[in-house]
This record gives sequence, C-alpha cells and structure tokens, in this order.
Amino acid sequence: MSELPTTGREWHLVARPHGWPTPEDFALREAAVPEPGPGQILVRNTHMSVDPYMRGRMNDVKSYVPPFQLDQPMDGGAVGRVLASNAEGFTVGDHVLHGLGWREYAVLDGKRAVQVDPELAPLSAYLGVLGMPGLTAYAGLLEVTSFKEGDAVFVSGAAGAVGSLVGQIAKLKGASRVIGSAGSDEKVKLLLEEYGFDAAFNYKTGPVAEQLKEAAPDGIDVYFDNVGGEHLEAAINSLNVHGRATICGMIAQYNATEPSPAPRNLAMVIGKRLRLQGLLVSDHAALQPQFVQEVAGWIRSGELKYVETVVDGIDNAAEAFLGLLRGENTGKMIVALGD
Repeated sequence: MSELPTTGREWHLVARPHGWPTPEDFALREAAVPEPGPGQILVRNTHMSVDPYMRGRMNDVKSYVPPFQLDQPMDGGAVGRVLASNAEGFTVGDHVLHGLGWREYAVLDGKRAVQVDPELAPLSAYLGVLGMPGLTAYAGLLEVTSFKEGDAVFVSGAAGAVGSLVGQIAKLKGASRVIGSAGSDEKVKLLLEEYGFDAAFNYKTGPVAEQLKEAAPDGIDVYFDNVGGEHLEAAINSLNVHGRATICGMIAQYNATEPSPAPRNLAMVIGKRLRLQGLLVSDHAALQPQFVQEVAGWIRSGELKYVETVVDGIDNAAEAFLGLLRGENTGKMIVALGD
C-alpha cells in the first residue's frame, strides 16, 4: 500500500465579506491529515462543488445551516477516492460522495459518505445533475410547486446548474410553455438551442417584467425562483390565478448591502391566490431514489442534457466561487482537484 499523506491543502474563510466577497477573504493553507480512526475513511478529493448557498454561510447569522467559522476549513459537496478505510462497507479504491470539500484530503465517518459508481456517470455528475442541484430542481418543480401537465413555467437563472434542469424536466413532464432568463446572449442561445426552452431572454438587456410578458403573453402557472428581486416581482405580475412559485434562491441579493425594494407588488398574491413556498432540498431526501432512477434514464436516452464549467486545481477554488457569484459559469461550477 502506498504511503498515506500527512499534510494537504485546505481553504479557510479568514474574513467575513461585506457585500461582494474578495480574494482576501480566503486563504489556502497547509494542514495535517490525520490517520482515519475507527469507523472512518480517508478520501483523496477529486472534484469539489462551489454553490451559491455558500455565500450565506459566510455571514455570521443564524440560518438553516451553521455559518463557516473563521480560520477553519470550509466545507461543501465533494467526490473522491478512498485511500484508507476503517469503516465497514468501504475499501481502498472506492469512490464516494461526501460533504467535506474545499480541501485535498478528507477524513470522515463512513456514515457520512455515499458510494458512487464512476461507470454509471462521470464523478462530477454526482455534484450536479445527479446530486444536490439535480434533486433541488426535481423536488422544487414536481413536489413544491405541484407541477402538472399543461402548466406554463418560468425559470430565473435558467442557465445555471438548477435552472437548466428545471426547464428540461418541465418540458419532459408536459409543460405547455417553458421560459427562461439568463445573463448573456450566449446563455439565452443555449437555453433555446440545447435545452429546448420555448422562449428565453437576457435580463440585462431590458426590464424583466416587459420581457417576461412578451415571452408569456398568456401568463405563467409556475415560477422557479433562483434570483429574487426584480425577477420575483415580474413573476408575480405574470402568474395566473392560483399560480405557484418555488423560492429556491435569491442570488441577486446575496451580496447586497442594502435591502432590495422588490418585490413591490406582494399585494397581488392575495387577489391571485398565489402560493409562494421556500425550498430546502434536505426536506426532500425521500425523493432521492426516484430522482436518480428517472434522471439517469433521461441522461442515458439523451432527453436531458447538462453542462459543467470546470476549473482546474485547488489553487483556483476561491476564484471559481467568486466567478460563480459573477455569473461566469454555465451549468454546474466544478473544481477538479486531480486524481
């Protein structure tokens, strides 16, 4: 057996951002890698995820997940290869999904890892289309909004890891019309030509409400919100009576230092009898087997497509996260750490 590593690099949060994070808020540091104890495994991470929700964890506020601690390693989704195991059911060479990303090596209890099959799908897919973003899209559309065949659906942030899947799943499930917004003409083209959206627009080129009304003249029945602010206000305007909205994320406000004025039309929720419901993917873990079976089938058949933006090297992980917040990714943002 090859000699086990004794040190590895990991990213620490060293300052709490005010507004937009900067590279100075992060530090890549060398740390000791302990040997796995009873019931534990040592994993060499090969891919790690950067996700919008991580911005909220950089604030020292009470939330549904604890904040990152200063001068401590951050965490997040990762996949990797087992280098040593003292846990039943795991052997050297197994590939696993776990929650200790932002580092080269992770030591964790076997109970906190799930084996994944690199023959079934590329390892990075377990952080995206077959992972947390995929389940978020699946559960948020089908369970939270109570989607039904014939619904007209609007998705904001539609070229991202979650939004691109929401639109495609809606089409596969019989939506009458799927509209998406994105932040560049290139992304709009991707939505229309690759993902099969019926209409799409660049929210940076004009008022969202006007562009949405043009794209959906008969209104929408379902809104999947990844952006908040002006997008949510526009969706409330366009939602039909008894419309439903999944509030998944509000990336437009994550780095704001002042409260957002929008939506200014919440009173319309009353007359239209709208339902706006927040989404935490952890509430829908029971859907996981059904989700993996159905989505994996769509991937094999070519009915569902996905795109990844891959940044190489742990040295570039913080910049990948900052790029995600700036909208530089198409689809899932992944950091490849090597074999």
